[in-house]
Amino acid sequence: MIARASLLPMMTAALVAMPAAAQTPRASGETRGPLPGGGDWVVEAPANWNGTVLLYGHGYSQTLRPAESAPIGERELYLAQGYGLAASSYSQAGWALEQAQVDQWTALDAFVARYGKPKRVIAWGDSMGGLTSVALAERHPERLDGALALCGSISGVLGMMNTALDGAFAFKTLLAPDSDLRLVATGDDRANGAAAQAILGEAMRTPRGRARIALASALAQLPGWTDPASPEPQVDAYDEQLEQQAEAFVMGVFLPRADQERRAGGVFSWNMGVDYAAQLRAGGRRPAVQALYAKAGLDLDADLATLAKAPRIAAEPAAVAYMSANYTISGDIKRPLLTVHNVGDGMTVVSTNAAYASAVKSRRRGANLAQAFVGAAGHCRFGAGERLAAIRTLEARIDTGRWDAAPAALNRRARDAGEAQGRFVPFTPPPFARPCIRGGACRGAPIKPE
Repeated sequence: MIARASLLPMMTAALVAMPAAAQTPRASGETRGPLPGGGDWVVEAPANWNGTVLLYGHGYSQTLRPAESAPIGERELYLAQGYGLAASSYSQAGWALEQAQVDQWTALDAFVARYGKPKRVIAWGDSMGGLTSVALAERHPERLDGALALCGSISGVLGMMNTALDGAFAFKTLLAPDSDLRLVATGDDRANGAAAQAILGEAMRTPRGRARIALASALAQLPGWTDPASPEPQVDAYDEQLEQQAEAFVMGVFLPRADQERRAGGVFSWNMGVDYAAQLRAGGRRPAVQALYAKAGLDLDADLATLAKAPRIAAEPAAVAYMSANYTISGDIKRPLLTVHNVGDGMTVVSTNAAYASAVKSRRRGANLAQAFVGAAGHCRFGAGERLAAIRTLEARIDTGRWDAAPAALNRRARDAGEAQGRFVPFTPPPFARPCIRGGACRGAPIKPE
């Protein structure tokens, strides 16, 4: 593991050092080369390069795979539009936020070495790659002209994992207090997830179990629509919403922790001092939970009191420090940033956007942020034309200094890019209940995230 203090020198070196000599170009026009720590980078520019480089960050992967310069199946689209492409595989698999912040600059330097200095650089990425792109924009705005975070975990890792812990804590405390289910120090994430799935399946068979799953889902801020194959449930269809939450529950609540804890050197999530009654109110889903509790003949306040008295989980300060550095948001964006999210994302919940908007507002950087929402369920479920519409919207902001990011404008650009119809919708995400901002709010943290 690389100590936090060593991160800045590594990043500085990456900014000035050119990559090793390019490896054999593929017939496709791609050029690849090795990253110093493992993995590779890939760069490419079409003959009609428009001067813009899209620096792509991929999402979380448990295996180290060759670098992809764009979302799978979409590379040719961006090349046809004249964009240069650059990306790294990251030098490690897993939650490699620390390495990604260095490796992405190495890929950009490789592009410059082969094609010359670009007129414009846009960092963009999906899921964890969205958070990586935010980190690049916050820490090194001088190297970028803008950033695009798609379905990103942009509440930052501490906020995201604390919110998941809240749901997992309620789930175990109320449904399986004597089980071996692990909330932190998970060890084998797959086995732990399988145990959670078994408990979930049994609980969903009874009204009492269903009500308690609804509470755990609400504390984890899971939306009531998560299935891409299903229409969005009506606002008061609480049982149908619960079925959707249950489909995404283990994936969205029992997130992989073993790799992150190994990197951080210990437990980095906590719920010390958390008031779960207040959390439920803040998340906006108390009416749905209350209705299912009444249907089951359960006392919601009694279960909230049980959570209040249950032993809590403490984090280790050094582990929190590591995850704060890799990566907890600051909101201090000096370049335009556009975020795009599915309203029914059951893995990286849509309320993360509220967390980032609040952080940006606290830094008085609101003019640099726009947020857009796609009326669909699932994680990173975007059409290629919707992604291109987002890129063009960001470019227009860079060119004019003004955002034109209303759903109608995005849908027009999506149709121009080949989508049958645009799916961008007006949407206000629910407040994020467990914000954790570098240099700002982070309730109950054993240290102040810096």
